[in-house]
Amino acid sequence: MFIDSHCHLDRIDLSEYEGDLGAAIAAAHEVGVSRMLCVGIDLDRFADVIAIARTYTSVDASVGIHPLEDTDEELSCARLVELVADAEVVAIGETGLDYYYGKDKREQQLDRFQRHLEAAKASAKPVIVHSRDAKEDTLAHIKNFADLDVGGVMHCFTEDWEMARRALDLNFYISLSGIVTFKNAQQIKEVAKQVPLDKLLIETDSPYLAPTPYRGRGNQPKYVVEVARHIAELRGVSLEQVAEATTQNYYDLFVR
Repeated sequence: MFIDSHCHLDRIDLSEYEGDLGAAIAAAHEVGVSRMLCVGIDLDRFADVIAIARTYTSVDASVGIHPLEDTDEELSCARLVELVADAEVVAIGETGLDYYYGKDKREQQLDRFQRHLEAAKASAKPVIVHSRDAKEDTLAHIKNFADLDVGGVMHCFTEDWEMARRALDLNFYISLSGIVTFKNAQQIKEVAKQVPLDKLLIETDSPYLAPTPYRGRGNQPKYVVEVARHIAELRGVSLEQVAEATTQNYYDLFVR
């Protein structure tokens, strides 16, 4: 069995399924994807994310505001703690820092990230972290504000092994997306080879970043199998080993 540890089911293209999200989830089940985490990135759609998790028993939810998201309401630490108390919510995030697109809003991002980390610590929930071109600030904020006993995950990891190693030292998992299947993603392939199997997660980040051989299409949870397949090939292990390890890791981190 496989688990898609990060997807946005409220945003995927359902034209293949005549608009039926249930059919897309069933298609994932048919290829062995037993569970998926629908990740919140803004407050406006949080009700949709929760509704999906309540409707489908194989779907968990998270609550957070993406670092690049423009919002009229910044979530306070107290409000985040209140929202994460919902039974379907297993994590806080997606949060983090993105200086590739948002370096001009560095202070706003740092403040938002800190509140999410503090809320995760207050609620004893893992945190889902997005980081792009912000290695040192991301790691420093995690070290200073996160609950390192609970930890979290560096989602859709695109940095080098040195950052991965430092995140692992902070009790964070490394999650790899369809990018690992891209021909030019050599840095991420090296990370895929080196991350301890008991600290690895797989994801689609649907509807973005569809893996090879589906690159260019809208992504969806059933394609997470291709991420696992490529990692298995890189590591020289069986697909079953990657599936078993990443599934157990998901339960260890998110289902306590």
